[in-house]
Amino acid sequence: MSNLGSDPHRHTDMLDGREDHAPGDEPEESAGHWVRNANLGLGFSVVLTVGAFLLAASDVIYPPAIPVALIVLAIAQMGVHLVFFLHITTGPDNANNVLALAFGILVVFLIVIGSIWIMDHLDQNMMPMEQMMRMQR
Repeated sequence: MSNLGSDPHRHTDMLDGREDHAPGDEPEESAGHWVRNANLGLGFSVVLTVGAFLLAASDVIYPPAIPVALIVLAIAQMGVHLVFFLHITTGPDNANNVLALAFGILVVFLIVIGSIWIMDHLDQNMMPMEQMMRMQR
C-alpha cells in the first residue's frame, strides 16, 4: 500500500505530473517565476563560460585533459540552455519540443557528415597539382 496521506486528490495530482517538474518547467505562470528561471539559467551559463576560460588558461588539470574538460563544460552549457531557456523537459506536454530538437540535431548531423564525406571524395578524386600545371603549359 502506498503512503499517499489522507488527501484523496494528492494521488491524481501526482499522476497529472503537477508535482514533478524539471528546473526550467515549473507550472507557475507568474512573471517573477520566468524572470527567476532566466536569471538562474544566466547565472549557470556565466559560471560555466568563465570556468571554461579559466580552465583553458590555467594549469589546474593535466594539460592533455583540458580538451575533454572543455567538452564536458560545453555539454553542461547545452543542458543549461535546453532546460532554462528552451524549456526542454521530459514532461508529456514537451514531446513536440523534444521531437523538434531531435529532428534539428539529425539535420545538422547529416549536413556536417555529408559535407565531410563530399570534401573527402573531392580530395581523393582531385588531380595532383604537378599534373595540372603540366596540362596548362
